[in-house]
Amino acid sequence: MKRVFAFFSLVLAALFFLSFQQSPSDWVVPEKYQKMKNPVPLDATSIKIGKDMYTRHCKSCHGVNGMGNGPKANKLKPSPGDFTTVAFSKVTDGAIFYKMTVGHDNMPSFKKRIPSNDDVIEGSFGHAGSVGDLINYIRTFGPK
Repeated sequence: MKRVFAFFSLVLAALFFLSFQQSPSDWVVPEKYQKMKNPVPLDATSIKIGKDMYTRHCKSCHGVNGMGNGPKANKLKPSPGDFTTVAFSKVTDGAIFYKMTVGHDNMPSFKKRIPSNDDVIEGSFGHAGSVGDLINYIRTFGPK
């Protein structure tokens, strides 16, 4: 009986720890975010603001050109996303917004780090200095 109990305890512990293991492909974005549109106009001002934000918050992992090859990238598993790919170009603005604000694995949550975080917390990203500007800048990377 002790062996059976020990076996089931071990199985239960293994399942508990495995529940925290997800691959990047398991990063599920809720449908309401998938359908969100970026209300920030894609213009030179937005791109400039977004570039400044990217330099401060994203470049160290995602790299100067958004290829996922920043100075911290080789220490991260999974590696940071590459914004220059065709696959990334198909990711909706709402999904990017969700991933930036919620975070996952090595991607930190920027809910409190990005300026104008009141809008981020409310689930909107529509004014200068917001996630919308950052998304507009990231869109300039690709696909290549």
